[in-house]
Amino acid sequence: MNTVKVCENGLQAKGIINQLTAEGYDRENIYVFAHGEEREKDLADALETGKVGISEQGLVNTVTNVFRERGDELRSELEAVGLTEIEAEKYEKVLDGGEIVLVAKK
Repeated sequence: MNTVKVCENGLQAKGIINQLTAEGYDRENIYVFAHGEEREKDLADALETGKVGISEQGLVNTVTNVFRERGDELRSELEAVGLTEIEAEKYEKVLDGGEIVLVAKK
């Protein structure tokens, strides 16, 4: 089961991540998504969370994402961490608005 949280900035994300880890989630199973690739990478590094990679997406999707537009890439990554296609579309629109999406898996 996945827990999805939305926040506006890194400080709020840090608080949510601390709450999730207190609830028993492992930091490596908490994923940070932001519309900007650099922002997403910086947040994941600073907050010491998991990164969507080959183990979540598989080799083909990982390579394909290099050639996709950012929105398509985000939907693919959201689905790779367990969201449905409909949920991925919903949260990709949230990301378009500049917010941060956190997905935690047990």
